[in-house]
Formats: sequence, C-alpha cells, structure tokens
Amino acid sequence: MADLTAAQELRVWGEAFTERYKIETTAAHTIYKGTPMVMDHSNAVSVAVGSLVPFVAAFVPQVTDVFLGIAAEDKAVAAAQVHDTDIECYVWPTILGFKSTVFTNGASNGMAVYKDDSNILVGVASIVGNIRIGDVWRVEDGYCWVKLAETFIQAGSV
Repeated sequence: MADLTAAQELRVWGEAFTERYKIETTAAHTIYKGTPMVMDHSNAVSVAVGSLVPFVAAFVPQVTDVFLGIAAEDKAVAAAQVHDTDIECYVWPTILGFKSTVFTNGASNGMAVYKDDSNILVGVASIVGNIRIGDVWRVEDGYCWVKLAETFIQAGSV
C-alpha cells in the first residue's frame, strides 16, 4: 500500500460536482487531492458532527461507513482543531480521471472501482479494506475515468 504523499493528478470529464464537508478533527490529518473521504461510523465524533475522515491505508472500513466523495483540494488539520474546518470534495455524478494502468478500455467499462489506500485503484471488492468509489466510465490516455458512486454505506467492506 502506498498512500498519497502529494496531490493526485486528476482530470474531470464534463462538469465537476462538489460539496463541502466538515473534517473530523479528533486526530490530525493531512489530506491530499484525490483522497477518498468517508464518514467513519465507528467514530462517535464523526457521526455526531457529520464530519469526514480521509480513507488511508491504516483506515479499515466497516460495513456502516459511508463514502461521500474524493478530496478536490489539499488540506491539513491539527488534532483538536475547531470542527468548522471543511474540505471540498468531488461527488456523484462527477467523472474523474485517475492515472492508472490497472484497467483496459472496453473490457473494464462498467466495472466497480475501489481504492486500496488513498492512492491505488483496484478492481477487486473482496480484499479486506478496499472502499468502492464508483464505476469505470472508460480508460483512455493512461487515465481510468471513474463515474463516482452515489453516497452509500460500505456494506461488505470488512
């Protein structure tokens, strides 16, 4: 696993749809553009204030966690920072291009896409800890174009 260490190069196909969400701040986070953002339902503070955490290799998604979008900006927050700290996220129905050689145009179109950590795209749901972010729209010029999923609970993530 290799979490992002800098903003991921993303492309947008058509119109970008974004929402601003609060970031959960009981722990410090460094969030890079391209990081999946989830509501961690095992974290009472996250649920109580409706805040999100970044999906990174150390985070093990539970069946009640909710994928909400992909970070559209870099953001660093300190532990105990005020809860009005927010982040802009790409959300459904945005189609994002991620640099990837994992998928093949035609054969992969329509397949579910998961993140194995904040950086790596995979097409496998059965690996414990993967989080579904959407479906392959097409593969072109070294990019896997992913139509982001609607907000949903990560049933089967563990």
